[in-house]
Formats: sequence, structure tokens, C-alpha cells
Amino acid sequence: MISQLSWKIGGQQGEGVESTDRIFSTALNRLGYYLYGYRHFSSRIKGGHTNNKIRISTSPIRSISDDLDILVAFDQETIDLNAHELHGSGVIVADAKFNPVVPEGVNAKLFAVPITSIAEELGTSLMKNMVASGASWALLGLPLEVFNKAVEEEFGRKGPAIVEKNVEAVKRGADYVLELAGGPLDQFKLEPADGKQKLFMIGNDAIGLGAVAAGCRIMSAYPITPASEIMEYLIKKLPKFGGTVIQTEDEIAAVTMAIGSSYAGVRSMTASAGPGLSLMMEAIGLAGMTEIPVVIVDTQRGGPSTGLPTKQEQSDIHALIYGTHGEIPKIVLAPSSIEECFYDTVQAFNLAEKYQVPVILATDLQLSLGKQSCEMLDYDKIQIERGYIVKDIPEREDQSVFNRYAFTESGISPRVLPGDKNGIHHVTGVEHDEAGRPSESPVNRKKMMDKRLRKLAKLEVENPIHLHAPHAEPDLLIVGMGSTGGTIDQARLRLNGEGITSNHMTVRLLHPFPAEEVREQMAKAKKIVVLENNATGQLANLIKLNVGYHDKIVNVLKYDGNPFLPAEIFERCQEAAGIKAQEELVKNGNI
Repeated sequence: MISQLSWKIGGQQGEGVESTDRIFSTALNRLGYYLYGYRHFSSRIKGGHTNNKIRISTSPIRSISDDLDILVAFDQETIDLNAHELHGSGVIVADAKFNPVVPEGVNAKLFAVPITSIAEELGTSLMKNMVASGASWALLGLPLEVFNKAVEEEFGRKGPAIVEKNVEAVKRGADYVLELAGGPLDQFKLEPADGKQKLFMIGNDAIGLGAVAAGCRIMSAYPITPASEIMEYLIKKLPKFGGTVIQTEDEIAAVTMAIGSSYAGVRSMTASAGPGLSLMMEAIGLAGMTEIPVVIVDTQRGGPSTGLPTKQEQSDIHALIYGTHGEIPKIVLAPSSIEECFYDTVQAFNLAEKYQVPVILATDLQLSLGKQSCEMLDYDKIQIERGYIVKDIPEREDQSVFNRYAFTESGISPRVLPGDKNGIHHVTGVEHDEAGRPSESPVNRKKMMDKRLRKLAKLEVENPIHLHAPHAEPDLLIVGMGSTGGTIDQARLRLNGEGITSNHMTVRLLHPFPAEEVREQMAKAKKIVVLENNATGQLANLIKLNVGYHDKIVNVLKYDGNPFLPAEIFERCQEAAGIKAQEELVKNGNI
């Protein structure tokens, strides 16, 4: 029996690949397995190759696997593009309709199943995804009734007749492949899962849930990949709590509407990706100048311009920190797991109101859209902190207006919500005095800039870095952000097996940068490997700017639109540690 397995399904976009993956993984989740998914898809509605890969394990996992056990193929292109991932005992379950061929050099067993023909016999070729998933499920030897329950949940709203047809499709696919294979395959027999209930969601859903829990009641946004699921989630959920989602005409309207709603006292947010973030920059500066809290989610994708809308990248780091003109205080958080997407969203709203600044939550496409298992969330951890909001404001004898931007030692001024008696003040994007009235006085300008910028001098953020540091003086300190964390941890296991000691640090607060915490760990390591999905080493540049250690830092970059694989990190870390170079010298007879 095995403790983990990797399964992939591929075909043309719009062919049922996504729904097959969803039902297959839902059934596995019901059994209590840990799952981690990666979705490769084209930036079009229909057509173009797409595939979904799921890693299944009896223990927690946070990365895709290097290789593949089972490939389900709806066309030859799927086999040609993905069969190289199959290991020696891997299998291909393919539709016999296209006369599948295993590429030369690929050592995998092929099961040609008349997937489309079986579906058509049942009334429609649309059910071929159920035939295919039934066939691959049967090879694992898992109970079919669990899979049928997932089918019932997927199609139940369409009536019992549709459910019955799909259940029959699953059975026929299973029966056919079992006859070909002579029963379930022993090499794919999974150890029993723990059976415990787990959540199974994408990062965008976790952010949406976190927003609801944080008390967000207005989301204004414009649809964009890979952020749209946050809006779609909140469209279903916010009205149940008295909130609303507004689809705006563009991202400029989205962020300014969120700022206006927040000024009125409602916790508000927007979400977008790189192109939308670019459009929001002037308004983010407005939030900084007017000291209005707002939460913005940036789900990074391949850029620049339209770039690669459906592919992985982490290239917005500089834009997130330096994109606005002028100088304002802002906070940039970077969650690295599904759980952190939830808890950090709550924290983002609290920080925004506590410090009266824009807070940007930066994810990446793999974290936003990669579906993963996570433990049940602890709602008792949630605390709502609304910051320095004042009420019962006394009347002023001189009838002057309220000093909304009063100079304070902390830099945080008293905030009043519109409509509160005696709280009237002026709000403007130009420089202003304590009451908000425009002012070009040099003295006032310096005092007001200093006031705003010192707000974050004593910033308190939970866990600005995550650290796995079993070694006092490691050969390597591997640094990453966002979705790379689990992949780094898997690579570290192989490095330790090769005698290379390594610690792992995930940077979760990009701005203001946690220089002291990072410096302490960097000082201990012989080499520092900074791993990121961009072409210019933006995270490494940020570390060099704030901490130094230029001579120790090695950049490991990937910007082809795909996330890192554990084997890639392992090999690059070997090079950084000097192992690869030494192997080459030995091979060439120089040692």
C-alpha cells in the first residue's frame, strides 16, 4: 500500500475536465485524504488544452508532485503533453475514440476505454467525464458508493433521473477498466485515510470567507482572472449578512467605491490582479492621503499587460510597495496557505482600521486557484478591532470643525463616521491641515507627512515571517513567499537526505519589511537561496535593500508560467550549496 498518489485529467477546455476533477477530489476528501491541486488552463472560454492535477496523501501536503501515477486523457494532445510525468508503473486511461498512442520513451500501461461511446449509449456524450472518472476511481480500489455520493451532490439539483444516469456512467466506466486490468491495481492501493473532516477549498474562497468573518459588508470589484472567485463567493454570501457586492465598470471605480464605503463606516474591499492593480494606484494614494482604511487583494498572475492571465507569477512585489506616486503608509501582507488566506484577511481589515491605511493582501495564481485541504478553521481566534473611532464629540465654543487629522504622537488621528454630531470635517486629496482644509504651508506639510508616515513605526503584525529552523548554522536558508512554501519544504527533505542542512523562511509581511527578523536568520546561514516566480528577483532585491547580505544571496527564478516543482528546487539548492559543481568536477576527472 502507498501513502500518496498523483492523478491528472486533461482534454480540451469546456470538455468537462474541471467537473471531473471536482467530483473526483470531493469523493477523496470525503474519505479524509489530504489533497493538493494544480489547474493548468487557457485564457479562453472553450478550446485549448487544459489539465487538472491532484496529489493525494494520508498526511498534510502543500505542493504538487514531480511525477504522475494516473493520467486520464480525453485526447492525444493530453498524452503527448503530460505522459512524460508518468513513472515506470504509471497508467494512462484514455478514450478509445481517438486511438490513443503512448509516446516513444514513455513506459506506461495504456487502458483504452470507449469513454465517449459508453456515454452516448446512456444518452449524451456530456457524461464521458463520469465514465472516465469511474474508470480511474476503480483502479484505486476505493468504494464506489463514496464516489456516487459525490456525483449525487454535484447533479442533485438537476433531479434524480440525471443523478441515476451519471451514477450508471460511473459504474460502466469502472466495470470496463476493471475487466481490462483484471481488477484494481495493487501499486495504486492507498493506505486508509484518517477519515477526519477537512475543508477543501481554493485560496480565493478562503479570502472571501475571511472577509465575511471580518465584518466586510461591501465588495466592489471588476471581474478578472485569477481574482473573480472572491467576488463570486461573496455574491452568494454577503447578502445573507446584510452586505452586497457591486460589479463596477472598471477597477478605478471598484477601488474608489470601496474607499467611499469605508469612509462611510462600512468595512469594504476590492480584489483584482496586476492590470487592475495598476489602474488602482492613484486611488490607493487617495486612501493614504485621506487616511481612509481599505483592503485590496492582488492575485498575482503572469504580466506585463495582459500577459499570461491564467498562469503563475509573483511579479507585482515592486508595484505593491512602490506603485503609488508620492509617499504614503501602507501595509502589504502575503499569505502562504489556505488557512493564512482566511486569517490574514481578517487581520487585514483590523490593520486597515487600526492604522487608517490601505492594506494589500498579495497572493499568487497557484494560491488563489489551487484547491487544497486544510484543517477546520478556528472562528474563536477572530477578533474585530475597529481602531480609533470616536463618538460623543463635544461642541466647540468657537464653532470650529472637528480635527479629523489631529497631530498625535502615534500618528493615528481620531476617526469619526459621517453623521455623528459635531464630527464635521473636510476631506480632500490635496495636502490639508488638521481639520482637513487645503493647506500649502511648508510647516504644515512637513508635520502632516511626518504624522502619516510614523503611523507604522510600531506596527504589530502576527507572524511577519514563518520559520522552519532546525539548524543553528545551516548550509542554506531557503526564502520564499506565497504558494512556494510547501514545495520548499518537500525539497528540504531531499536536501537533508543528501547531507545538506537547510532552514526555510517564508516572508509574510512585504511592507513594512520585517528587517530584524529576517536579518537574524540570514546571519546564521552560509548561503541564502531566494526562490520566486519572476524574472528580476524582486523579493531578493527587497531583502538586499532592507537587510543586505548581497554576497550570500543566490536567486532561483522561474517565470515560464508554471509553479516550482520540488525536484527543481532540490537541484537548484544543490547548485547553491556547491554540490552540483563538485559532482561535475569529479565526473570530468578534475578531482
